[in-house]
Amino acid sequence: MKLYVIAGESSGDMHTANLLAELNLLNPIIETRGMGGNLMQKQGVHLIQHYNGLNVVGLAEVIKKLPTLLKVIRKIKQDIIAWKPDAILLTDYPAFNLRIAKFCKKINLPVYYYISPQIWAWKENRICDIRKYVNHMAVILPFEPAFYKKHGIEVTFVGHPLIDIVNRFRNQENTKLTFSKPILAILPGSRRHEVKAMLPTMLQAANHFKDEFDIVIGGAPSLPTSFYTPFLINHPHVHWVQNQTYALLNSAYAAIVTSGTATLETALFNVPQLVCYKGNRLSYEVARRLIKIKYISLVNLILDKPCVDELIQNQMNEQQIQQSLQGILNQRREEMLNDYKHLKHILGISGASMRAASSLHDWMNLL
Repeated sequence: MKLYVIAGESSGDMHTANLLAELNLLNPIIETRGMGGNLMQKQGVHLIQHYNGLNVVGLAEVIKKLPTLLKVIRKIKQDIIAWKPDAILLTDYPAFNLRIAKFCKKINLPVYYYISPQIWAWKENRICDIRKYVNHMAVILPFEPAFYKKHGIEVTFVGHPLIDIVNRFRNQENTKLTFSKPILAILPGSRRHEVKAMLPTMLQAANHFKDEFDIVIGGAPSLPTSFYTPFLINHPHVHWVQNQTYALLNSAYAAIVTSGTATLETALFNVPQLVCYKGNRLSYEVARRLIKIKYISLVNLILDKPCVDELIQNQMNEQQIQQSLQGILNQRREEMLNDYKHLKHILGISGASMRAASSLHDWMNLL
């Protein structure tokens, strides 16, 4: 059996790779091909397109990349036609993957979608596309099954794959970084425009705590060392590690985190945090009018309460970050750690990748 797979960013690459590792145990003769990253490639996926440079967010950023994205979409469509797979696995990355799903419907290629687009937050009109073009959804957040069932869409709740990933890492030996003082971690994101917009302000605010903490930036594996050098020139006391985010979180006392998957990872490592986001002004103004949720961080969304501070756009300034840090370093620390316990209870048991693989395997057997 031939399975075409598409993931368009680092987290999608990781979660798809873990699903495929479990799928290979169930059926080692399934052939896989498509778009993704190095982790998927290690699981035997024949990559015809790497996701590097394609993982952008925000209206203005997407517009700039649109010619490249459309070119890649055409390339993927042509490859699907030529390879003739039996099914397709799409992971998250909705602006790209829903276009592919629509194409697959036209050529009668069944679609399995892993990790829901956040249509419950905005662009709920995409539910119509999912109903028309997706054959089965596998979702990871506890409130998503009810949302999809309400709209008459076949759905399986598999649990959140980060639970397994974080637990496996924490159970390994020698997974901590050693510095002379407690660590204040900075996770400025994995996209160039995010880092450029936020890291300078994060560093200015963190400098107020340099006597008490070692300040350590977690560099993204997708960005080269040279990209971070200009940010560090005026901060010789700041440390930088690349592709060691989990080791950093496993060692940190507190963290400043860019909104995204990293907020949930930070919580699963029991690190008190504040969440920041600042983007292109046009993208922000458009998103502010479209987004219908109270929070931007996964931690607050799942808990349905303001567990972590969210500093967005103009609120993301040196003074506000400093003030929030004071809170999580002192009086709010224990309260946040207790909220993290409740978060883990809501997310449920481990085994998400295994359940997703089993669901996909059973679904493919029915084709």
